[in-house]
Parts: sequence; C-alpha cells; structure tokens
Amino acid sequence: MRQIILDTETTGLEPSEGHRIIEIGCVELVGRRLTGNNFHQYVNPDRDIDSGAVEVHGITTESLKDKPRFADIVSDFLDYVRGAELIIHNAPFDVGFLNHEFGLIAAAGGNATRIEDHCGVVDTLKLARSMHPGQKNDLDSLCRRYGVDNTQRTLHGALLDAEILADVYLAMTGGQATLFEEVRSPLQGGTQAAEIRRFAPKRTRLPVIAPSAEELVAHERWLDDLEKQSNGQCLWKRLSN
Repeated sequence: MRQIILDTETTGLEPSEGHRIIEIGCVELVGRRLTGNNFHQYVNPDRDIDSGAVEVHGITTESLKDKPRFADIVSDFLDYVRGAELIIHNAPFDVGFLNHEFGLIAAAGGNATRIEDHCGVVDTLKLARSMHPGQKNDLDSLCRRYGVDNTQRTLHGALLDAEILADVYLAMTGGQATLFEEVRSPLQGGTQAAEIRRFAPKRTRLPVIAPSAEELVAHERWLDDLEKQSNGQCLWKRLSN
C-alpha cells in the first residue's frame, strides 16, 4: 500500500475568507516504510499572511514573492499523490484548503476536481480521538504519548510536521518497535508506546562461518546417536546422506 503523509501551512484559518495554501509537505510510505520520496513546495498565495499565522509557522509574505502559484504546481502535486491514501492530522482543514485551491483553478477555466477524486483520506485526529477519548490529541500531545521526538518543532512546517506525523501514525497503528523488545500496539490493548526507529534500506552482509573438521565429526556422532535412539528415524541423518 502506498500512503502519503500530508500537511499544509496557510495564510489563515478559513478558505471561505480568501485564505490560501502557502506550503505543502508530503512524505511517502510504501508497505509502512518511509521511502525518502518526499514532495515539498512553498506557494505564492497572492495575498498577505495573517500575523497570527506567521507566529505559528514563521513564513512571511515577502519570502513567498518568488515562489510558484498553486496552479503552477498542481499537476506535479496530483501526479505525486494520485492513487495513494492520504494520512492527514485534522484532515478537514487541509482537504478544505486543497479543494478551495482546486475550485479557484476551475473558476479560472481549469478542470474541476477535488482531492477525494484522486486519493483516499485518513484523519489521524479522528483516529486518535477514538483511541484516546477525553485526552489531548494534537500532534505535540501524540508525540509525547508515543515517544516520538519533536524537539525540532519550534515552529510549524509542512514537511517537518508530515515527517513527525509519519512516526506518530506508525506508532498509533502498530509501528516499528525496538528490536528484541515486545511492545504491544494500542490497537491491541497495550499501554506501552512503541519507539519508532528508522533503518537504512541498505543492509550489512552477514558473515558465513563454516564448521571446523572437529565440529563436523562431533555433529556426525550426535546424528549417529539420534539415529540409534529413534530406531533409524532420524530425519537429519537422512538429509545429511
């Protein structure tokens, strides 16, 4: 299964008030493994950013003047996400902004579409509320609950938040637990949080150690004893002949 962890940053809170997307960050999971095939784009919104929003993400109107507009990057974005399952924290917010941008493109004569026409959507906030009713389920709270490192998150950022959410999502839904340690998933009724460890896809070749002549002789004697004790029914003895 191909899954895309997605986050956006915006000029404000309400697309109905003319607010726009200014950053899209995505990370790819294939078979629940991070691939490194990310999508990240800053976007010129053609409007000012609310001061309250700048305090959250630190992105200023001036810094986006030379960035492409959403219409300029929409084809690349849809090619990247098409057919995947989108994993989003508080999905109605990001989906609402994406569909608002698609609506503006359609109003200008482009094709009418919605993100749901291209992808399935999973809301991790809804999932977290069902798993932890009555508790705080914002991303920072989930990081603390599942032992995910978010110390770099001094400001919100779409790509960083998507990377953090990927770790949280894997922990919430089973995760990659530490080696040699039995960690039960919350979905299975466990209470201990899984610690996410990322492993490089390149693996070290393990050495092959051949037995010595003395070890081979001892092994044959052991098989002979098993053969006698089992009245000729030692399967290993047959395989070694």
